Amino acid sequence: MADGSTITIKRNLTVRAVVTPRWKEDAERELSAALANFDQQLAQLEQEGQQVIDEIRRQSANPLDPRVQEQVGSVQQQVGAKRAELDDQKRQVLEQQRQVRELEFEQIVEQGQIESFVDVVVGDNLVQKLQAAVLVRDGVIQAFETPT
Repeated sequence: MADGSTITIKRNLTVRAVVTPRWKEDAERELSAALANFDQQLAQLEQEGQQVIDEIRRQSANPLDPRVQEQVGSVQQQVGAKRAELDDQKRQVLEQQRQVRELEFEQIVEQGQIESFVDVVVGDNLVQKLQAAVLVRDGVIQAFETPT
């Protein structure tokens, strides 16, 4: 490629947010909704698991048959594994909620990443071009950050 040629590359752009009262309220609302969703999923899992077990027993001539007990045990094991997975995810969200509550106003936190494109030319520092970030306050872009 000749000097002066430009190419466009895709990169991940880090989104950093200034902690404000509104940001904390929004984060708390999202985390509370996620927790309620986990509780709903757990209740539905228990209900559906019990329905499957009841159906297995209802369709069997002898509910004490070892094959029936094996099927019931298998369903209970699957429900238990899914419950443990949901409980773990719920614990992670509870930890995030605790961390959000401890944040101080005006603190800057990483909120996530979005994809963006950047033009590069021969001589550019690729590491710096890839490490860009955007700073937002209540959803409004305040600055673009690039390492120096």
